[in-house]
Amino acid sequence: MHKQNIAIIGLGRIGSAFLGAMLQKKQSINLACVAERMDTPAKSQAASAGIGVVSLDEIVAMGNAIDIIFDLTGIPDVRRELREKLLASNNSHTIIASETIVRLIWSLVSDADLPEIAGRKTGY
Repeated sequence: MHKQNIAIIGLGRIGSAFLGAMLQKKQSINLACVAERMDTPAKSQAASAGIGVVSLDEIVAMGNAIDIIFDLTGIPDVRRELREKLLASNNSHTIIASETIVRLIWSLVSDADLPEIAGRKTGY
């Protein structure tokens, strides 16, 4: 089975829950790295699990080695910056998945509720 190489950006409430679920699915994915500016419990959890904690630029520099980047920051400017950097690096391989996609995946892998954040925009 081909493993998808993924990165998660944003390890707040939603990113933390998603990280935990993805750490349980190691047979079908390779969680290559995470990015988080703040010191969150999930950032420490990723580091303790041997997952690289890197910057947005370092994720972009990985090029085609990353299949999917899950942007869970909830910050439209971060997603825009990420799209621009992937375009500038001529990366037409890596997909950026928004929180909307994470909510779909979550519904398939968990019976628990994913945190809701009032006023958060989840579109692309």
